[in-house]
Amino acid sequence: MMKRFPITLLFLFVSVIIFGQSTKNWHWKDFEKDSVHGISLQKAYQLLATYGIQPSPIIVAVIDGGIDSNQNDLKKLLWTNPAEISNNHVDDDHNGYVDDVHGWNFLGGRDGSNIDKAAAEKTRIYHQLKSKFNHKTIDTLGLNAMEKKQYATWLEVSKEMEFSDEDAANLQYMQMATNALKKIGANIIQEMGDSNFTALKLAPYQPIGRIALEAKMSFLRTVTILGIDKETPFTEIISDLNEYLEGKEKAANAKENAPINIRAEIVKDHYEDFSDRYYGNQDITGPNARHGTHVAGLVAGLPDSSWHVNQWYPPLKIMAIRAVPDGDEYDKDVALAIRYAVDNGAKIINMSFGKSYSPEQIWVDSAIRYAAAKDVLIVHSAGNEFYDLDQKNVFPNPYSSAIKDAAKNMLTVAASSDLAVGESILTEFSNYGPKVVDVLAPGNKIYSTLPGANNHGLLSGTSMASPIVSHVAALIRSYFPTLTAIQVKDLIMQSVWQPSNPQDSFVVPQHEASKTLAEICKAGGIVNAANAIELAKRVASNSPVKSIQKKRTKN
Repeated sequence: MMKRFPITLLFLFVSVIIFGQSTKNWHWKDFEKDSVHGISLQKAYQLLATYGIQPSPIIVAVIDGGIDSNQNDLKKLLWTNPAEISNNHVDDDHNGYVDDVHGWNFLGGRDGSNIDKAAAEKTRIYHQLKSKFNHKTIDTLGLNAMEKKQYATWLEVSKEMEFSDEDAANLQYMQMATNALKKIGANIIQEMGDSNFTALKLAPYQPIGRIALEAKMSFLRTVTILGIDKETPFTEIISDLNEYLEGKEKAANAKENAPINIRAEIVKDHYEDFSDRYYGNQDITGPNARHGTHVAGLVAGLPDSSWHVNQWYPPLKIMAIRAVPDGDEYDKDVALAIRYAVDNGAKIINMSFGKSYSPEQIWVDSAIRYAAAKDVLIVHSAGNEFYDLDQKNVFPNPYSSAIKDAAKNMLTVAASSDLAVGESILTEFSNYGPKVVDVLAPGNKIYSTLPGANNHGLLSGTSMASPIVSHVAALIRSYFPTLTAIQVKDLIMQSVWQPSNPQDSFVVPQHEASKTLAEICKAGGIVNAANAIELAKRVASNSPVKSIQKKRTKN
């Protein structure tokens, strides 16, 4: 990745419409049969067909930014609260949440309004503590333990929020590049008549006029320089560039301008009081459900029509919990979302989100351990910053500095790729680290549901890898319901695909590095559904399987 143009990660979450049918669902394929590093999902279903086992109902909670409840592939799979009557404005089941028919929205107001964008947690922390520490001589010897921790955090976020001359130059460059792309694109559209063109479609096109020819060459050069995927539609490029610029412009002024307390305006809870938990509304879709809808489709693991496995598809239901805005999530919402999922019968919780600071970490840590006590597995994405998580914290985290233990029911997933869709079986973006990250799963150019009745497309990120693993976990818990959450985690880790030589290293694209899979994750391999199903059958039949979990003493 070129240091000057740090925006490649921006395009991890761009939907792609044009994609070869042979690789559209590459993440389901089998390495032995297809020479593609998928998870062997079809093979897993074929195995289940031979076992003669009747699956049990399974509920998977998706804590995310919202799920489109009108997406045709998903609406029939949404969990329905059996004790709640839809839209009667009565809390029929007396759980504190009125009309929570398919889940709950912790980012909403009682009037039906919703939080869309939220500030970064570091910005919230900085301005919360600014009056206490800014331009003041601080004698740390006079601070108590909590104040010392606050001061250290404030100094750290203050440093991170500095907008350097290099940042300003990058912003100016991107503003110029965006404006140029808009003009170039307008010329191309005028000749091609296709506002959704891609670099891949444009490359073989022969323009008629000189202006269109120059526009074509300029567009292709710019896309290459910025690291934009050649299959990304022009309209998506401009939309994401505008969003990127908006975020950077806010970052440039973040130290001077405190973020609007949008939560106080919309949600109106007493945030500092964890007992004030019955807020929000029943709108599980919210204002931007692209990410959550895509994640939900992967949790569902909807089989291709050519599979002929419908009779073995598990009786899976998706509980939608909206707690992740565009920006950093609030710890209170995450903690209450986990507890809501557990209390309403979810046996697996998918959490495709994360952040670098967690001021109320204890609330989330306690909720994760509440889930453990209720035998609920939490599957969490590792994150997309290419951090070594053995060295840098990202939250939620299995390890709790307050409770002084590691959550055994939490499975952390990094993102893998394949030569069919990328440059390596590793990705340039995925966080890694074998003390924290447990397994790899496909996360590059993953096809799934998108908002709209029949919309589908590609997204990339560890956010996609996590729900792929959640589906595997759901298969296991549905067909082998006697297995505990910790057993399911262990056997998923023990059944991964590994290279024949564990010392083989793989290129990390756009980084001057190669890594073995054991350097990426604890299991040293890619999740394999077929292997996991075979192992689950043996474990459920009381064949002993040795646990590979390791004690973690520090973060």
